[in-house]
Amino acid sequence: MVRLYNTLSKSIEEFMPRQEGGVTLYCCGPTVYDYAHIGNFRTYTMTDFLVRTLRYFDYKVRYVMNMTDVGHLTSDADSGEDKMEKGAKREGKNAWDVAKFYIDAFLSDSEKLNLLEPDVRPRPTEHIAEQISMVKTLLAKGYAYTIDDGIYFDTSKFSPFGALRGQNKNDMKAGARVEINPQKRHPADFALWKFTPNGVRRDMEWDSPWGKGFPGWHIECSAMSRKYLGDQLDIHTGGADLIPIHHTNEIAQSEAATGATPFVRYWIHGQFILVDGEKMAKSKNNFYRLADIEAK
Repeated sequence: MVRLYNTLSKSIEEFMPRQEGGVTLYCCGPTVYDYAHIGNFRTYTMTDFLVRTLRYFDYKVRYVMNMTDVGHLTSDADSGEDKMEKGAKREGKNAWDVAKFYIDAFLSDSEKLNLLEPDVRPRPTEHIAEQISMVKTLLAKGYAYTIDDGIYFDTSKFSPFGALRGQNKNDMKAGARVEINPQKRHPADFALWKFTPNGVRRDMEWDSPWGKGFPGWHIECSAMSRKYLGDQLDIHTGGADLIPIHHTNEIAQSEAATGATPFVRYWIHGQFILVDGEKMAKSKNNFYRLADIEAK
């Protein structure tokens, strides 16, 4: 018997996959604008240990980990710079070269840690059509609306919104975790597709039915997990920092688009590595890379 702590139910449960003997597992991988630190790799080693455990008990696991190379903005409010574009400016390169460099670095560190190779490592830049298709579905079903800077998911149309984080959307105050956008219908509404601003040329932008633009951060995981694992997943892993925004939004858009519930049966999250009592994070500049550990 395998028992797992499920973030959704806030309890330890016996693991029962949808199909006997088979497991579909999706892990939220790195945003490849900088090096991954050992706090990030704590989540990936946790996922690796889980996959190995399931396979030890003769489950056939299909394991997918994405590599976010576009759409992850610097603010939870879907504002600010795309982290890839910001990385390109920092290093005097284009965003495509930045992505390649840090993907290679991540794969090298993963190999040093003896992490299993996922069955698929999809990148959002290679799945624009799937993301546009899901946005079109959400618009057609009335779950999305258009404002000046993009297409947004209407959280008021999805009644279970916030169940994963244990917070009702009405408890979210504008300006607390997100900045105030006066055109949004609710502060918790999130971008599905962002428009390239007039007079701006990005390294990463695509034609769409709504003009030049790029996908929001959250839509990538819903579109790619659906392509490779189906409408419903057995297990979804990631860092605990993804619970309140990214994973909460994934559930809403996936279940709204497909009508399949639950989107994920077991949510498994890795907790933070702390440095002097604070979460290890690039934004705090208190992180250690694998190379730092090797040097010691």
